[in-house]
Amino acid sequence: MKKLLTLIYSPAGPAEVLKLAFPLILSTSAFTIQLFVDRVFLMWYSGPSMAAAMFAGMTVFTFYSFFMGTAMYVNTFVAQYDGADRSSRIGPSIWQGIYFCVIAGLIMAACAPAAKTICAWAAHSPQLQELETTYLKISLLGSMPAILTSCFSCFYTGRAKTWTVLWVNIGVTIVNLVLDYLWIFGKGGFAAHGIAGAAWATVVANSFGTIAFFLLFLQTKYRTRYKTSHWAFDKDLFWRIMRYGIPSGTQFMLDVVGWVFFLAFVGRINTLSLTATSMAFQINTLAFLPMVGFATAVSTLVGRYLGADDIHKAAKSTWSAITMTACYMTAVAVLYWTVPSIFMYPFKMQADPAEFAQLAPLVKNLLIFVGFYCLFDSGNLIFSAAVKGAGDTRFVMWASVFLSWILLVIPAYILSQIFTGTKALYLIWICAAAYVCVLAVVFLFRFIGGKWKSMRVIEPIAPKMAPVAPSPTAGTDEPA
Repeated sequence: MKKLLTLIYSPAGPAEVLKLAFPLILSTSAFTIQLFVDRVFLMWYSGPSMAAAMFAGMTVFTFYSFFMGTAMYVNTFVAQYDGADRSSRIGPSIWQGIYFCVIAGLIMAACAPAAKTICAWAAHSPQLQELETTYLKISLLGSMPAILTSCFSCFYTGRAKTWTVLWVNIGVTIVNLVLDYLWIFGKGGFAAHGIAGAAWATVVANSFGTIAFFLLFLQTKYRTRYKTSHWAFDKDLFWRIMRYGIPSGTQFMLDVVGWVFFLAFVGRINTLSLTATSMAFQINTLAFLPMVGFATAVSTLVGRYLGADDIHKAAKSTWSAITMTACYMTAVAVLYWTVPSIFMYPFKMQADPAEFAQLAPLVKNLLIFVGFYCLFDSGNLIFSAAVKGAGDTRFVMWASVFLSWILLVIPAYILSQIFTGTKALYLIWICAAAYVCVLAVVFLFRFIGGKWKSMRVIEPIAPKMAPVAPSPTAGTDEPA
């Protein structure tokens, strides 16, 4: 027992990982609750609204993911600078991320007029297309706050100060849920806006988060130590963040693109299949998003320990995290298989009984697939986060892109053309499970290979020159 406790509480052991990850788990859980309740409210409003929000939400997240994945890579720079005890470089790193986020938000807003064309591509029913277009257009117009919030949060997560991120995200969740209720159903004197109300509620809540983080970031105590008031554009630092962050953002985006194609092909089967898939995905967020907190913690710890040139602890923190997350995901998988009705109950409460009676058998079967790939998803998240925390972003990008198209997108398209009904749905879901499982194995072998151990994203400190001794003849008139 004593040896076990020593292992648990040792540096980079499970206790340290959990201490850093726990606020992030609660933070992502708050977002999970926000997203889950948002979709439940829409299901109560109408089944097609929930299905449309799922597809349009995934579509807008495709745009978000590249910019957000790039901006959030500032976390690795903050972690490595913090580990190397170079605090004065942390504030300028965040500012370079802010400049990128502003440009990103303007680009996304400029894409809003194309929302109808984008949704028409999926070839869903006219009713779904109209709802999807509404949600997508609003989300694109109001995208900048969400991207900025992800960048500001890196100032805290990269320094392992994760409780601040939790409190801000709880505030964002509360604002979002209150506005969801008021604007979707038309309560408190507001008109009922349905899916448009859900989209605007998210935009306003994210704006609240951006303002809160910005005010905290500019506190006097941070200006002195971390130079958070040093807002000048740093060309070298900005492009170094882009060099490592763009592959990370590209990987994030193309992975999401694969799932958007997946949803589009499912939607072509019929609306019932898309609604059931949307419900299964929303239920899985209860397991998946808390793991994002662990992944962020691992990326931070690997970055900090590599910044301090402690490779052993960087590796140990990863193995500590994978042990805990694998146990958690196994428990979740068992619950999906044995008591699926518990997870489906919130959707059932105010839904149309006839509509839900058709959905329930499909969702129960889809949760079998979800439970299976949950067993591998922890490896997918943790091992990729570990190597990205060192700077190995290009490998993660190419592996994700290649496997996404080979195992998910192309097979799903072919199967949706050959088969129909539930047979097509289940075969496409087999592709999804295979993709997640194979990707986890690939990232495991990349981590074990150890190339990440020699990587760093921060610039080395220039060695100090030894003082030059004066010449023996200096200051004399004697010939040299």
